[in-house]
Amino acid sequence: MKKVSRRALFALALAVVLAVGTLAFCVKYAVNADKWVTFSGSPHVYTGTNLTGGKIYDRTGARILNTTDGRVYSSDAAVRAATVHLLGDRYGYISAPLLGNFAEQMIGYDKITGLSEASKGTASARLTISADVQKAALQALGMTFRKAEYLTDLAGRIVDGSFDLEAVRSMDDAEAIRALSGLKGIGVWTAEMILLFCLQRPDILSYDDLAIQRGLRMVYHHRAIDRRLFEKYRRRYSPYGSVASLYLWAVSGGAIPELKDYKPKNKREAH
Repeated sequence: MKKVSRRALFALALAVVLAVGTLAFCVKYAVNADKWVTFSGSPHVYTGTNLTGGKIYDRTGARILNTTDGRVYSSDAAVRAATVHLLGDRYGYISAPLLGNFAEQMIGYDKITGLSEASKGTASARLTISADVQKAALQALGMTFRKAEYLTDLAGRIVDGSFDLEAVRSMDDAEAIRALSGLKGIGVWTAEMILLFCLQRPDILSYDDLAIQRGLRMVYHHRAIDRRLFEKYRRRYSPYGSVASLYLWAVSGGAIPELKDYKPKNKREAH
């Protein structure tokens, strides 16, 4: 009899523990279910770092993102560039915490019905921002949409590892210029300016810099600076070409009023 009684008490204790555990789970579910479902690592609602369902509208009702079938952004390239910091990019290189804040609404999750394929992506979120105002703000900053595209491409390459920005520091000047000028939107002149101003390389003198050519004409009384003549002065200034660049820019800007540009004037300039 005592053995039966002990077994009954043990079973009762298990039942109590199960009931308490179930109650605790239900409470936690009611409080945290939306966070569990929209967890960024969930393959049901995310592909990489991107939500796979829902739509985003601005305050005027203009749709600026549709994630129900891939990621379809605004057809206006300017709006896409101006809102990329809010919405992220198609490949997940640029994170968009905003979307995480609206994840529950965007995927159509409900605590009672859960997440079903029928409801997935049917919901939407409306922001308080205006896409047109974002567009105007970007233009006011002087950032062209083409430059924004280049920056996005560079960020993507750094994130996916196809371009190692830190490795450029250990390259010699010629290697670094080749690596940088291979990026979208960066030419030789831009690469040289990155080396001079960002990496503080001491021996950068750019043939493609018109102000440097003008400074050389003014200092040495040349009518034109061709590649052969430029190389002559580049060798003369080496290994301090960057210092020479700074002085030539100053001369070109009129730092020494007595110096003039000997470049022949065309007829239009003469009049």
